[in-house]
Amino acid sequence: MTKSVIGKTDVTTTPLGLGTNAVGGYNLFPNLKDEDGIKLVQAGIDHGIRLLDTAYVYGLGHSEELVGQAIKNYDRHELTIATKGAHDFSSGEEIINNDPKFITQQVDQSLQRLGTDYIDIYYLHFPDHDTPKAEAVGALQRLREQGKIRAIGISNFSLAQIKEANADGYVDVVEDEFSLLHQDHLTDGMVEYLHENQISFVPYFPLASGLLTGKYDHLAEFPADDIRSQIADFKEPRFTKALTAVEQIRPIADAHEATVAQTVLAWYIQNPFISVVIPGAKRPDQVAANAKALNLELSSEEYQTIEQALYLV
Repeated sequence: MTKSVIGKTDVTTTPLGLGTNAVGGYNLFPNLKDEDGIKLVQAGIDHGIRLLDTAYVYGLGHSEELVGQAIKNYDRHELTIATKGAHDFSSGEEIINNDPKFITQQVDQSLQRLGTDYIDIYYLHFPDHDTPKAEAVGALQRLREQGKIRAIGISNFSLAQIKEANADGYVDVVEDEFSLLHQDHLTDGMVEYLHENQISFVPYFPLASGLLTGKYDHLAEFPADDIRSQIADFKEPRFTKALTAVEQIRPIADAHEATVAQTVLAWYIQNPFISVVIPGAKRPDQVAANAKALNLELSSEEYQTIEQALYLV
């Protein structure tokens, strides 16, 4: 299996990872069970996925705890653990905090919750308004020098903020929203900057809240308490345009005896801009199905057909 290299580091991992916001993320999803979350992570590992992406804000540390429990019986050195921090609840309210002292504390607490003595990738989850970006990254660099983290990441930063954060060349990886339905970074200069500076890119929401899985049709309805009812992709006329474009992927999926979701994930895996794609899941069978994308190889013509079908949505 081809391995992805993270930035200028020696961190390597599978090009397909697992987003774990539904593992212990009780503040994000209803009716989650701890044992289900542990089984979900283990299913991913058992099916060849090696990067596990979590964050403090997923359950306020509980996702990290469950990931730590899930990996106890596996070879830690075979896994790539990524987590994120910036959410500060110490005042009783949620604020974003990139202060070096706070971030340093967050890393130490994440290490304890994960039950490991190093974190492969640590991201600043969101930028705050006050902390100089390079100063926050500098704190992570000191933690890297101490052996507590191996690669430095930033998430949800604009291109201007990425450049500021990377003033000393310490940033290894950027995580941001990107999908076949949201390809803004192909035209905003980010692709070129990350390539020139050997910074890896990890997209989240790659399946666009399920819209790119092929499971919806034009009769689908979403009640007011369903988050999808608030997402622009699920509102007309964009919803119908997206469904029409997704149907162009189905013949390619059928030719590979694959699902639409697996075919879309294969597109990300073959995209030279993307180092690792991290779809989430709620059930072990979903993780197992996603993992099959690692063995699906698209022809150049199929790759272009998929890209062009969704580009103008």
